[in-house]
Amino acid sequence: MLASPEVHVLSDIQQWSAEAATLTLDVQRQAVKERGRFLIALSGGKTPEQVYHRLASPSLAMTKEWSSTLFFFSDERCVPPANPESNYRVAEQALFRPLNIPQNRIHRMRGEHPEPHAAAREYEDVLRAVSQADRMPWPQLDLIMLGIGNDGHTASLFPGTDALQERRRWVTVGHAPSNPSTRLTLTLGVINQATVVLFLASGESKSDIVKKILEPQQESNRQLPAALVRPERGRLIWLLDRAAAAKLTGPYTEGHGTPT
Repeated sequence: MLASPEVHVLSDIQQWSAEAATLTLDVQRQAVKERGRFLIALSGGKTPEQVYHRLASPSLAMTKEWSSTLFFFSDERCVPPANPESNYRVAEQALFRPLNIPQNRIHRMRGEHPEPHAAAREYEDVLRAVSQADRMPWPQLDLIMLGIGNDGHTASLFPGTDALQERRRWVTVGHAPSNPSTRLTLTLGVINQATVVLFLASGESKSDIVKKILEPQQESNRQLPAALVRPERGRLIWLLDRAAAAKLTGPYTEGHGTPT
């Protein structure tokens, strides 16, 4: 059965980032308890960066499960890792460096590779080996963080592109309408096998697309990339601040509280 979205709305950005960190650590503890490790795919952009800073804060940084955490990425721009546009660079500065995460537990996409399709195949090989799912159709990551663009894209799966139609590969090349246009991205098959998918959206600029995805009025909205994220057996969580949720009319949860 496909997951129905759990929509959590927080009153301000501070509570929003705290809730995102709490949800992440809850999934982390459960994964380590059940399987001895935590496999997480990070997202890029300014929105998750706020969550990374919260996770690296002194009150949370000492959690012992970081030593059992393996980091992946949901997508990457085809730029060198030191480039300001690099998703890895954001995570490295806001999360990996403050937490002193060893490089052997960080599996980044090689955006600087001269042949993006070769880089996608290499990352799929890494994902197969580390997740120990080489003989499986898809890996099962414990948590995949995702953002959402105003056009409904998520990871680097953009409307109308070949990457959105990929049904066999775990990692493929995506193409964005803005520079840097060439990207590497996990495919829907990988995303929809995750134990938890966590969408992160904040700010008034996201309110229209959040409404289109969560309360679609047209069939075309149901085919937007973010709307096609429906984990087959896992949880689908949308974490919003009040500004991003402003146009929703349906019930949602105030953090971990009572639906309203």
